[in-house]
Amino acid sequence: MSNDDVPQPPAQSRGARVSRIAGTWFPVIVLAAGAVAVFVPGAFLPVAPFINPLLMVIMLGMGMTLRGADFALVAKRPIPLLIGVLAQFIIMPLAALLLVSVFNLEAAIAVGVILVAAAPGGTASNVIVYLAKGDVALSVAMTSVSTLVAPVLTPLIVLWIANSYLAVDTVGMFISIVQIVIIPIIVGVLTRRLLPGLVDRIIDWLPLVSVLVITLVILAVVAGSAETILTSGLIVAGLVVALNGLGLLLGYVAARLAGLDEAARRAVTFEVGMQNSGLAAGLARTHFTPEAALPAALFSVWHNVTGAMLASYWSRKPPKPREVAGVSEERSGR
Repeated sequence: MSNDDVPQPPAQSRGARVSRIAGTWFPVIVLAAGAVAVFVPGAFLPVAPFINPLLMVIMLGMGMTLRGADFALVAKRPIPLLIGVLAQFIIMPLAALLLVSVFNLEAAIAVGVILVAAAPGGTASNVIVYLAKGDVALSVAMTSVSTLVAPVLTPLIVLWIANSYLAVDTVGMFISIVQIVIIPIIVGVLTRRLLPGLVDRIIDWLPLVSVLVITLVILAVVAGSAETILTSGLIVAGLVVALNGLGLLLGYVAARLAGLDEAARRAVTFEVGMQNSGLAAGLARTHFTPEAALPAALFSVWHNVTGAMLASYWSRKPPKPREVAGVSEERSGR
């Protein structure tokens, strides 16, 4: 057979190639953005009023990428999905409760940590799960479902844990999440359905748009908290590292104890450990103080670094077929 007879993989579009490069360098980009915003905050403070609209752009893009097959997974595999979503909204809030109870934190910082923990899964987790050779379809479904239930669960969780620190406007937070998350996603889904040709032309560029927009959000949030970072940044950074580490570790443990296969465990791990910290930052600035957005800003940087590092490790260890609770079908003779 000649080389001409060998099927060739479809060539990537320019948008897909550029988006892939941007995704690969995303941890470096956010680290650099955070450092620049700390030392030159004045240049990015004018972006602060646009944080919520910028987040809406990301959610609009997420809506455009959703397909009927993503929602069909809810019916086909409800148990892994339910385990993942429950782990998302149980493990992280409990981890935050532990951290804010152990350390004597300023009220704004404590609320910021709680907001990060109560946020739904971040869209970056889907890319990280793909790189880690995890269950991407399950990851997308978990992100979608946790995002859709966030208007109810996130304000209630924040009220439960954070009400002793600062007054919590649950109704206002519900409205903000609907405006920032739900409405743009619905518009994105409708756009894909009504204007598929337009979406097909731009969809490969959406990851790049997300990287750029998230970077702008980080620049604005870090700039607004630059003074606090210089005075108490190490303490907050330690809390962020602990929260992220607990999420990744306990997410994997929960999925393993539930008997999920290795690919699903990896999806749950990243879904629990990687939060929509941009949303947490937007809610902090809207309903609390700029200082309350600091944990979300640092989390935005750190969870992408740890996610990329763990994905790189797992990418060299592909999961065995149907490996469940440490025993694969091959080993069990089935």
